[in-house]
Amino acid sequence: MPHSSPANVSDNEQPITIIHNHADWVIVNKPSGISMQHEQGDISTPSLQQRALADIKKIDNNTTRLWPVHRLDKATSGLVIFAKSAAAAAMFGQLFSQRKVEKHYLAIALGKPKKKQGWVKGDMEKGRNGSWLLTRTQLNPASTYFTSTALETDQTIAKRLYLIQPKTGKTHQIRVALKSLGCAILGDERYKGAEADRCYLHAFAVSFNWQDQVMKFQCEPEQGEWPAFSQVELLSPFYG
Repeated sequence: MPHSSPANVSDNEQPITIIHNHADWVIVNKPSGISMQHEQGDISTPSLQQRALADIKKIDNNTTRLWPVHRLDKATSGLVIFAKSAAAAAMFGQLFSQRKVEKHYLAIALGKPKKKQGWVKGDMEKGRNGSWLLTRTQLNPASTYFTSTALETDQTIAKRLYLIQPKTGKTHQIRVALKSLGCAILGDERYKGAEADRCYLHAFAVSFNWQDQVMKFQCEPEQGEWPAFSQVELLSPFYG
């Protein structure tokens, strides 16, 4: 059965699920529509950082502050890591700078892409109104690898599920990569994706080494209409 969110639940009322509570860090599932930190001019709406801290305090009285070690766009849902100390945040900073944190995202888009799998590489430059553009130059390129598969649909327009692995961490990198393929992410208003109930981009899996232990986590999206992932051959390595 496809995944779907509860009816009549606003973004700010979506629950934040604690995926893993470690002594040094915590991983949560961020809902789409919630900002990582306060947006300019809006201090009344709790940020993800505030909500995550409030939830973790209920089960861990020793945690008094959280440090975000990476970010997701407001429209994107999925796995977010918060460190519980400045020292842990610094360690994650090293892991990310050395590209030792592996992340996989899921996205849905309408239409036929220029290619069904492969690399999208290019420099990013600022466009208008906060958007970004992918250029042909390769001075400091955003680098994204993806595979995709067709989804069954009763619509005349093709719909595809994308499994995406960013190798760099540029702003809007994945959203711009799919836009460059001619298939903006479903519900991505900024990059003119087809209208939908949410932006269909989700941080699905993350893995890294912590104190000589391999840490692997994955989390399916809780908002919107998604396929049954365990039945999608593209994702079989995650469900084997």
